Amino acid sequence: MVIASQIARQRGEMTHEDPDTVARAAAIDFARRLAQRWHQALGADFIGAYLIGSLAHDGFSRRYSDVDLALVTAAGLLGSTLDRLRGEAIALSAAWGPKVSLFWTDRHFSCGRFPPLDRIDYLDYAVPLTERERVRPPRPTLAEIREYLRGAPFAGWVERVRGFAAAEALAPQDRKTYLRALLYPGRFCYSWLTGRMGSNEGAVAHLRERPVRGLDIDLIERALQCRRSAADPDALFPERGALPGQIEACAALLGVPA
Repeated sequence: MVIASQIARQRGEMTHEDPDTVARAAAIDFARRLAQRWHQALGADFIGAYLIGSLAHDGFSRRYSDVDLALVTAAGLLGSTLDRLRGEAIALSAAWGPKVSLFWTDRHFSCGRFPPLDRIDYLDYAVPLTERERVRPPRPTLAEIREYLRGAPFAGWVERVRGFAAAEALAPQDRKTYLRALLYPGRFCYSWLTGRMGSNEGAVAHLRERPVRGLDIDLIERALQCRRSAADPDALFPERGALPGQIEACAALLGVPA
């Protein structure tokens, strides 16, 4: 009877385990197996594969997070090699493979896809999956971070936000993009002010203490609650009318026209 009770209790604990924690463990196991495959495929050119993003620090969402991986090789990667590595991710897991977001570069961090903020993430939080050598690039300065943020990241977010603000309905395939559009100004302002890579949770906490004029932090926090519960953001779609104001607040921080 004692053993039966213990088994029942353990099953109950497993049943009530946080689903994001369970999903995070599964995603990390997938990433480790994928990194080993990449190591074997790249041979002597391989330097290291790492977790970055929410898998490396906090805020992982079973529904909304990507599997952010950093790959460092001696000479970078050709397009055909990238396609092969991405194909291996899909072949390894139909569930996790499509969620892989790959950041890659050479040992000098002189090519590939590895923007300044993701270099900060790599330097501060990277978790080795398999590693031959740890390569450490120069840390991007606050001026470099700001120059990066005021370019394509800001322009791309503004374009998406204006599209949603003008839309009459939220299509199911746009739910993830819409939720990210709501959340982005928090992390954007946090990185602009600090030069650091932060989670959504960390950005909200920071901006609660150091508000940005005109930024609707309550809207960002409601979006964060939606993300935490892995819910559809449809209930937040009526809030799209507030998005132009978020653009204005961020533009004012940058010192550019909205």
